[in-house]
Amino acid sequence: MNKGKLCISICAKSSEELFEKIVRAEESADVIEVRFDCLDPQERLEVAKRISATGKNFIITFRPEEQGGKGLLEVEERKEFWRSVPNDKWADIEPDLVEDAEARKFEKLICSYHASSNTAANIRQIYALIADTGADILKIAIPTDSAVDAIPVWKLIGDAEAANKAIIPIAMGEAGKWTRILGTSHGAFLSFASLESGSETASGQISADDMVNVFRSKELDRETEVFGIVAAVTSYSVSPWMHNAAFKAAGMNRVFVPLQTDSIDEFIIRMVKPETREVDLNFRGFSITNPHKRSVIKLLDRVEDAAAKIGAVNTIKNEDGKLVGYNTDAPGFVAPLKKVLGSVKGARVAIAGAGGAARACAYALKQEGASVSIFARNYKKANDLADSLGVKAGAMNNSFRPGTIDILVNATPIGTKGSREEQAAIATSAQLNGLKLVYDLVYNPIETPLIREARRAGVPAIGGVDMLIAQGARQFEIWTGEKPQINVMKAAVLTKLR
Repeated sequence: MNKGKLCISICAKSSEELFEKIVRAEESADVIEVRFDCLDPQERLEVAKRISATGKNFIITFRPEEQGGKGLLEVEERKEFWRSVPNDKWADIEPDLVEDAEARKFEKLICSYHASSNTAANIRQIYALIADTGADILKIAIPTDSAVDAIPVWKLIGDAEAANKAIIPIAMGEAGKWTRILGTSHGAFLSFASLESGSETASGQISADDMVNVFRSKELDRETEVFGIVAAVTSYSVSPWMHNAAFKAAGMNRVFVPLQTDSIDEFIIRMVKPETREVDLNFRGFSITNPHKRSVIKLLDRVEDAAAKIGAVNTIKNEDGKLVGYNTDAPGFVAPLKKVLGSVKGARVAIAGAGGAARACAYALKQEGASVSIFARNYKKANDLADSLGVKAGAMNNSFRPGTIDILVNATPIGTKGSREEQAAIATSAQLNGLKLVYDLVYNPIETPLIREARRAGVPAIGGVDMLIAQGARQFEIWTGEKPQINVMKAAVLTKLR
């Protein structure tokens, strides 16, 4: 348990909508932020008086557009607002008006700076600027594209602690979510959350329900072991829901967070390696996915034999400062397959894709005695992968003729929700006719276009959720030395996907 607070930020156009949201927010919020820049100007003062009468903790915010607000607010309009509202609540005010607001003697005064671009180079000057005010709490928000972009604002927690000042460091965007989840356990005064998914008032906000019940942000401390998914894009992943559910069910002081980065080298060097890291977050392990499964290998201290043979790592364990790589995709892939078919020895299997997942699938199938062919749009990639594993290769455009294969595996992102090819399938029902099985590694949506085509053809199908759970369970064992409650993991995944 940590001392930080959870603040739910609310944006509403009308007082009726606002107070309906406030009632719902009170269930889990320690503090509620009311974004007055969202409100109808005619209702602002009346709303301020009503929340003043409640006796509860509210942050009053009236932010101009250039500081992340919702309206074009002139300086005089902002000054008049702060002169008019009751002073018995917390006020979140930008640096240009802090001096004017100090005379009002609000219950707590927050001086906030919202950067419109990454300010890593001059963030200490910004900190010095707001620290020099008479504010009770300092708040700095910066946009991020990569997990490492958040390092400068995160390090301000230490500066503030040394100066005996309260601070709210915010790294916005998907790449900054780790700061929102871990912030209060490392000394941040509070963390902002949205009332629900879809009602975020700032980029990267996580719903209050997820903050409390999935990431358990109020229960974390500096000793919490941190795990995470490392990918170029983490927003699609349900792994945080799967692994956090397993940690919670096992009563473990562990948390799994999204860690978005384009550069695996920079992430490992600046955030993980003991000799070069710039933050100490008690990282104990990672789930590695696209596009880092191969490029991460050179950064590891040791790689298990199977992962080395596959040439792809999807799991890292921090063993006393040494990073050890594993591949759980291969056993995770083959377990559901054998459950349905029993044996795949001698089966003719076509794998669509030439990335890290395809590598693991081909390796596992070959170990089981199947006849494997790899197909990809880029024939050279397919051929290179096939050569490295001693299997066959082909081009995507002539891959799935009826009668030539027994099992089709989709190891591409085609059909993934939110992708450019969301409605696409790698094969039609006519091409699938007569197959023994279709296996689609895509898990979101649960029923992909390819699985629908398989149903039309009357062919049994396995979806990506089964592999996701199987490989995730093996990751849990590697990290913790214990077996997870698989039913809990699956329930969490299905709930999130639905």
